[in-house]
Amino acid sequence: MDSLLSWLQLFDASFRLATPLLFAALAGLLSERSGIIDIGLEGKMLFSAFAGAAMATISGSPWQGLMVAVLAGMLFSLLHAFVCITHKGDQVVSGIAINMLALALSSILAQRLFSLGGMTPILSSEQRLPSLNLPSLIDKDDSWISLLYWKLLSGHNILVYVGFALVIALWLFFKFSPLGKRLYAAGQDPLALARAGVSVAATRYMALIAGGAICGLSGAYLSIGHGAGFFENMTVGKGFIALAALIFGKWHPIRVFGACLLFGFLEALTIRLQGLAIFGIDSLVPIQLIEILPYVLTLLVLAGFVGHSIAPKALGKS
Repeated sequence: MDSLLSWLQLFDASFRLATPLLFAALAGLLSERSGIIDIGLEGKMLFSAFAGAAMATISGSPWQGLMVAVLAGMLFSLLHAFVCITHKGDQVVSGIAINMLALALSSILAQRLFSLGGMTPILSSEQRLPSLNLPSLIDKDDSWISLLYWKLLSGHNILVYVGFALVIALWLFFKFSPLGKRLYAAGQDPLALARAGVSVAATRYMALIAGGAICGLSGAYLSIGHGAGFFENMTVGKGFIALAALIFGKWHPIRVFGACLLFGFLEALTIRLQGLAIFGIDSLVPIQLIEILPYVLTLLVLAGFVGHSIAPKALGKS
């Protein structure tokens, strides 16, 4: 029983840690399926996290914070779209610039507004997004089904369930929706889409703005869902890990979900392993060595050592 509970706690933490990666990766999925490289996921996550925490602090409402976080993600995506689609700027350079702008702007605004060294005040439980308990369909007892339902599936932050629903929604969108097929065509053969009388630029704008809204959910989860406030550079590379999950998942919603769960599991595992002796040896594993495991996997994925992913044919082409 103790072993089962330990595993359930590990997978429970994996869901929670995978959620911000999932939102960011799905945002990148929309952008890159339309043909626009989205290196700026990190910056959009970061500024959305700041915007959500700042509004929740000022207004006292997490829902207003969530709305502002989504708007912040959309505005940064609109900037990226304006540079890359309207003016056909370099998509990678634009994404890097967004990351730099978000890091500087969030730090400066946090310092100016709250004078706490680039942080917002710690949020109270009323200022954070609530958790959601599933209906009492199963009695609480020591059976494995009950433990699975109550310890693993129930009690997560509301955005965790939104993330799961969004995976299914995007899968259905790309598989059955005419708009999804147009977006897919924009990243595969934009010339054919234009010849069919559909605006490639409008399709890509739509994809980037929708992706920005989803990335805003990622930032909101970090600061007012899973976390309790904003601090400087709180994303610490999660946007790039999400980009790796997108590539590892081969630009497919279900596979991207699986890749994000893998990265979330690795992060949860590193937290559990800290302070534990390995193979009965008294000396502890260095925390730094454990913490770099998700980033090492990110490098392997981006370098092409883990699986072979074929990007959309028109990705990066204006």
